[in-house]
Amino acid sequence: MPDIVTLTMNPALDVTTFADEVVPTRKLRCDEPFYDAGGGGINVAKVARVLGASAGAVFPAGGARGRQMSGLLDDDRVDAYVVPIADDTRECFTAIDRTTGAEYRFVTPGPDVSCGEQERCLEVLTEVAQDAKYVVASGSFPPGVPGAFVNRVAEIAHASGARFVLDSSGDALTSIASGVFLVKPSLGELSEWVGRDLPTTEERIAASRELVERGVAEIVVVSLGAEGAVMVTADDAVEVPALEVDVRSAVGAGDSMVAGLVVGLLKERSLHDALALGIACGTAALLTAGSHVCRREDIDRFDVLARR
Repeated sequence: MPDIVTLTMNPALDVTTFADEVVPTRKLRCDEPFYDAGGGGINVAKVARVLGASAGAVFPAGGARGRQMSGLLDDDRVDAYVVPIADDTRECFTAIDRTTGAEYRFVTPGPDVSCGEQERCLEVLTEVAQDAKYVVASGSFPPGVPGAFVNRVAEIAHASGARFVLDSSGDALTSIASGVFLVKPSLGELSEWVGRDLPTTEERIAASRELVERGVAEIVVVSLGAEGAVMVTADDAVEVPALEVDVRSAVGAGDSMVAGLVVGLLKERSLHDALALGIACGTAALLTAGSHVCRREDIDRFDVLARR
């Protein structure tokens, strides 16, 4: 069984294309599109495999798009544990303006996942996570899946002896009560969570430590976009700045960062160096179009820079 098991409740077939110019009204001539299996946990598993870790992805899937996703994951060498559902898997679309480099992302809500299908996802996760070191729940939840569902995922991770990592949004993020090893909110999400603005590093560390002291998580990693990220525990706080690159696409950059963090911790890196690997993976993802998985050679060179 894999060391890292991810759960993606709202996966997507990601479609990406380029156009010379993206403007309203006119018919736009685009390049031949390319397709990737996407969604938070799936992206995490893909990057973990690039880093040499064993990774499996649990996700519900239905229809032709769901079947296509499973085949794409074979190409990424990710073990797919698919829970069949009645509704079709969603499709998300990204158009990149070749003239300006601007990226236009169209994200659909996803299928209805029935209560029975939700239960089956948890059953499969329980089976796959038996020998896992980390369970990662990443990405949004589809319509009909309550935010409190994440607490049941945390219970499964705890029962299996795995560390639970959460990277989500909305109710799926703030509904968590306890049992998280690492949670990764954005700065905006952390501000909403604690109910105040956090303009300084000191205030961001203090807010993160509130979550630690409340027993929500042992580690809080706040992604700061162009500023990098800060990692906070009860006794320590480390910060790694962002690396400057020419951005091709931001799709999957946050998921790639989570993969780097988890693999870094799995390999028993220090907090700083685990965060540096997360920054390196997120940066490497910026160089690829759409949700194409980042390259190991890019990760390795950014890792050296981030650890300085």
